[in-house]
Amino acid sequence: MKNNLIILIASLVLSVLEQVLSERGPSPESSESKNVHFIEPGDDILNDKPGLKIYCHNAKSKYLIYTWKTLILNLKTNVDTYDLYEGLTVTEVMTKHEENNRIWSFNLFGTKKSKSMKINPFKDTCIGVYMHNYNQCSYVATLTQITFDLNKISAMAVGAVLFFSAPKLSNNSLFYYISGISLGVTTSILILIYFVSKLFPRGKMMYLMVATGWTMSFYIVQTLWDNAQLILIQYRDYVIGYMLITALISFIVCYRFGPVTNVRTKKIIQWFLQISGLFIIYFSSYFYEASCFLCVLVIILYNFPFVLYYKGRSYWKTIFPERRKLLTEDQYRKEGREETKKALKDLQEYCSSPECNPWKTVLRLKDPVRFAKFVEGDSHLSDDETIEHDFELTKLIEECEYTDDEDEDY
Repeated sequence: MKNNLIILIASLVLSVLEQVLSERGPSPESSESKNVHFIEPGDDILNDKPGLKIYCHNAKSKYLIYTWKTLILNLKTNVDTYDLYEGLTVTEVMTKHEENNRIWSFNLFGTKKSKSMKINPFKDTCIGVYMHNYNQCSYVATLTQITFDLNKISAMAVGAVLFFSAPKLSNNSLFYYISGISLGVTTSILILIYFVSKLFPRGKMMYLMVATGWTMSFYIVQTLWDNAQLILIQYRDYVIGYMLITALISFIVCYRFGPVTNVRTKKIIQWFLQISGLFIIYFSSYFYEASCFLCVLVIILYNFPFVLYYKGRSYWKTIFPERRKLLTEDQYRKEGREETKKALKDLQEYCSSPECNPWKTVLRLKDPVRFAKFVEGDSHLSDDETIEHDFELTKLIEECEYTDDEDEDY
């Protein structure tokens, strides 16, 4: 009787376990392939079912033309209650999703999520989108490719300008006041946040943060940020007034102490600005090898400017001169006429200038009248010399033509 009772209880337990397992549905391994989509630029994937869907993009080859390439995953949805998970593999995304469900199983604050995510095109990336079970929940996932991202190109340009302008900015009084006012306003906001945090019960709030984990902390920070945006919109006048007052106080403090005069302090400011510029250039592209090369190139151009390049180029031409190109007969005659006109004009200008002593020059000449006419702009040749020159030139041309005809006969 006792054995029969044990068998009956065991059969009931097995039947209950079987029913529970059947209600849980297929295993993650069997459903993983259905929930994973490999997406490429230009693809539009529609999903109208709740649950977790994972979109993966395989890394592409790196070429210099793709230095500022960016991929953007856009979600066109009619709801804002969804969770996003990013990872390198499908397993990592599913692990994050499971950990989130174990720690915090529902969306307490209903925070908004970004509907546009930038993806590194040179790295394997998977993004999980978990839609909660609401009525008429649907979205379209679209992957867009931007070959030349203007934001990244602008960031690279800003970093380069900041690097090269750092010596001037560190000595600029206007930059000193702008930086001081910005730092003062930012510091005042941080101090205000610190005093607001004093209103919360420190011990209980700290214990709540530790007990609920990083997920609870993230939700609280996200909610505070959303409320801060709401405050900026509803109490815009008060916010602007607060910023103006803090900016005025910061300006007074900066004016009291005056700009930086210590040389070493200026050097530290310059190095800080240059390092910031290099960081901006490095992170202006997902192609980190190319951005690192740009940083090295900027450093080389800063320490070895173009003057050294031109000097090295002239030194190279001195050692290895270029081969001279010979002129044709027509080019030779044309250049001779142009250079003769130029030399005669320079001679006329010199004779008319105070540097030339006209009386000594006249004593050395056979025909001073002709020299005076030449200085006043007349031709340096007389009519007889011109006629004789034309006769000799015609005679020379005829002899050349006669010689060419004899060569053809032979």
